[in-house]
Amino acid sequence: MIAFVQGPVAVVGAGVAVVEVGGVGMAVQCTPTTLATLRVGEVARLATSLVVREDSLTLFGFVDDDERATFEVLQAAPGVGPKLAQAILGVHSPEALRVAVAGGDEKALIAVPGIGKAKAAKLLLEYKDKLGAPHGTVPAQKPVASGPAPWHEQLHAALVGLGYAPREADEAVARVAPDAEAQPVPDVGALLRLALRGLNRAR
Repeated sequence: MIAFVQGPVAVVGAGVAVVEVGGVGMAVQCTPTTLATLRVGEVARLATSLVVREDSLTLFGFVDDDERATFEVLQAAPGVGPKLAQAILGVHSPEALRVAVAGGDEKALIAVPGIGKAKAAKLLLEYKDKLGAPHGTVPAQKPVASGPAPWHEQLHAALVGLGYAPREADEAVARVAPDAEAQPVPDVGALLRLALRGLNRAR
């Protein structure tokens, strides 16, 4: 198993980053919030989980070991593959997810693209005894370092990567603009969660 990759970031694209490890470019599938923390040319360390299929080997990357462990637990539920598990973590941090499951919060799961009310109810039952109790307060996301891509471009790309139409993404970005402008360094992860809540209410 490849437990982590570490090295200079060569590429940050839609849903994937390429990290150079020993002269080899490792393509790592990441959530939009994880991608927002990466900068081309800077050294990054991503915890990883290798998903093996008959016709593919796919490496998924995470900001820490807790997120990777949660990703692997999420796939233990029927009907949840790596892509949906990744989508869940694109919306909720592991601790926020533990809080939601412990509190039976269906709306939190429905906020994830691809999960409806019936599936959310089933997943709450599936995960109740698997994710564990919340560790404490939900940690704030670290502010994203300054870089060439403005916050609104990162946020737009993240929403499109989660399956929203470009027009929906444009409207969501406009709604959270006042919150972003009030921050010295816009926190793309927090803005993404705020935008998703707005999109969920609009649907």
